[in-house]
Amino acid sequence: MSNLTEIRWHGRGGQGAKTAALLLADVAFQTGKYVQGFPEYGPERMGAPITAYNRISDKQIRVHSNIYEPQYVVVVDESLLETVDVTRGLKKDGAILVNTQRTKEEIIPQLKGYEGKVYIIDAHKVSMATMGKYFPNTPLLAAIVKVAGIMEEDIFLKEMEASFKHKFASKPEVIDGNMAALKMAMQEVR
Repeated sequence: MSNLTEIRWHGRGGQGAKTAALLLADVAFQTGKYVQGFPEYGPERMGAPITAYNRISDKQIRVHSNIYEPQYVVVVDESLLETVDVTRGLKKDGAILVNTQRTKEEIIPQLKGYEGKVYIIDAHKVSMATMGKYFPNTPLLAAIVKVAGIMEEDIFLKEMEASFKHKFASKPEVIDGNMAALKMAMQEVR
């Protein structure tokens, strides 16, 4: 991992982009990293475009602003490719991760000439297979950890399980599905 990893999340209200960014910050913090995880809203309503951010570093983070030139971008809702410039400022040595059922070749023309790496995952397929409901943030969280190399997979899974046990203490039945989604996503991202 480089000294500072910056990630920008693009989603719609209610899809869990903010939650994923906050979970990633929490898990990275548990491994001894310095972190930031925060959202940026427009009108706060279900379905409205939102942006969330992560900074993860081995050293103290002194910057407190939005991320304008991220190494990684996660697109939770592919319909945003038509309305939001998701590649704005994205570094060419980074990557974009798109939640889609389409192929990379079908997605690339919508990326406004972005020349860096493109990864895709069908978070719908993963979440339906493992949780029985569509929650795209859990598979995308695992996929970006793998793509960005933020931490070793086994450490990530161990920390996520601890986080889920705390978060879902009153609903332990959802832990297994979420853990299965994380594991499957790490295999499915391409």
